[in-house]
Amino acid sequence: MTTKTLRFYEQAQVLPQPARTASGYRDYDETSLARLRFVRAAQGAGLSLAEIRTIITVREDQGPPCGHVTALLDRHAAALDERIAELEATREEVRRLRDRAATLNPAACSEDGVCHVIPTH
Repeated sequence: MTTKTLRFYEQAQVLPQPARTASGYRDYDETSLARLRFVRAAQGAGLSLAEIRTIITVREDQGPPCGHVTALLDRHAAALDERIAELEATREEVRRLRDRAATLNPAACSEDGVCHVIPTH
């Protein structure tokens, strides 16, 4: 992980400010490394840094955030389902237009439109 990423995580408040060595270098302890692993895993599950920050806050203020995490994951799963449905509908429209293109004569494409494969009316 780059120092730029570490600083960004510190600034985003998902990683606490580390101790410093005598020469001024950041000195991350095992707790910070565990936090970094959690942040990366949570991002891999599609959670934003803001959501990860709320998980950390719940953990620090209330204890295990498992219920909060489950609710976040449920919302993400629902959003993914919605996006997948939208993408499937778009794929069907693209296929329909492609099938239409196979039946059209390019010579019949009028000059006042851009391309008659994609109808505008």
